[in-house]
Amino acid sequence: MTDTGGTLLAEPTTDVAAFRAAMGRFPTGVTLLTRGSGDDTIVMTLNSLTSVSLDPMLLLVSVKADGRMRPHIVRGGGFAVNVLGEPQRDLAQEFCRPDRPAGRAAMARLGAVEGVLGHAVVPSAEAYFECELYDEHEAGDHVLLIGRVVTVHNRPGEAQPLVFHRGAYAHLAAAAPAAVDRGRAA
Repeated sequence: MTDTGGTLLAEPTTDVAAFRAAMGRFPTGVTLLTRGSGDDTIVMTLNSLTSVSLDPMLLLVSVKADGRMRPHIVRGGGFAVNVLGEPQRDLAQEFCRPDRPAGRAAMARLGAVEGVLGHAVVPSAEAYFECELYDEHEAGDHVLLIGRVVTVHNRPGEAQPLVFHRGAYAHLAAAAPAAVDRGRAA
């Protein structure tokens, strides 16, 4: 190994626990992934959401390959992603459990309505995207589902997003107005 003048933070490893801990240092937003509406509603908490392309508008979510959600999305051809705000922490916690509500009970609990593509969307979410399934890619024990965004809804206002960091929900400090950079990320 070449000495770059720096010091290693920890001994390098390929241990799964170390990988999880290191990934936990990357803060993520928290969303609810939905498929269907009414009796057919299925929902799960998700923090793997990535913008893929602007033309066409594509986003990516990652779900367990052998999980409940994947066959519903593939069979139905699409999904919705609801971006949660801090006041919706209880929903994130409830819909990550194995015994989470489904069907009309899930719709009622979320205060959801049927979106344009027939998926549950949460009007009180900070934003939501309705997507047609564009592609899927096997990736280890998960599958990457790429959605073509058909509709986008942004809730007005400046509420705090629900953020997950180091295995817990975190709070973002509000930036001073002069310090906010409205430019593009590198």
